[in-house]
Amino acid sequence: MAKLFIVGTPIGNLNDITLRAIDTLKNVDVIACEDTRHSLPLLNHFDIKAKLVAYHKFNEVEMAGKIVDMIHSGQSVAIITDAGMPSISDPGAELIAKCRKLGVETELVPGPTALASAITLSGTKAQGFTFVGFLPEKTADKKALISRVKDTGLPIVMYVAPHDLVKTAGFLFEELGDRTVHVCRELTKVHECVEDTTLKDFHAEERGEIVLIVDASEQANPLLEMNVEDHLRHYFALGYDQKSAVKTVAQERSLPKNDVYQVAINLK
Repeated sequence: MAKLFIVGTPIGNLNDITLRAIDTLKNVDVIACEDTRHSLPLLNHFDIKAKLVAYHKFNEVEMAGKIVDMIHSGQSVAIITDAGMPSISDPGAELIAKCRKLGVETELVPGPTALASAITLSGTKAQGFTFVGFLPEKTADKKALISRVKDTGLPIVMYVAPHDLVKTAGFLFEELGDRTVHVCRELTKVHECVEDTTLKDFHAEERGEIVLIVDASEQANPLLEMNVEDHLRHYFALGYDQKSAVKTVAQERSLPKNDVYQVAINLK
């Protein structure tokens, strides 16, 4: 039966492609690429000959319908982006959501992502992080986004174009104050590196593909000013189930989970 394959591709080093990804791309009828010119070197390297169609942010809605029609006609389609996993700060979500809504079968063929690779390489020790992708272009939208994530107590991870790096660091310093920053660049490539700096005295090379990791504020978590009951209510309001809320509150307050669980029971 024809289906949509969501295929991860290397973020730099071609050898990071999986055997399953190669096999999938060789056996589908059509490959939907973010940029066919960018994908050709990868596909040619592995002797992949499927028909290519362009699927990018400017034609997502139109092409999603056409690709669904292809699948309904019996053609299996793989979606890939220039690098990494589709729909993570790249096109793909529109098509995937449409397929799920219409009952079109989908299959995930996972691969590397710059996001996970940067977190690993930076040595960030936090139990979680907040990923915001590329910041919006408009200043008001950027401010609104950062205001929502600045006090989570977690690192903020984003993608940054090299020509926007210094300007972005200056904006973040204005919004967040001084924080430690890890500039992860050219991941999986020959010049892969991580530069540690601060927002106040920012310095890093402005070249290559960049993932910026901004450490959490060293200020105390504002949720700790609440009592345990209100701390739990905060996470219940965010949609956490009881087990997740208890675990999170216990970690943030350095309390035994059983003690927090007893408080949670009394809230019911």
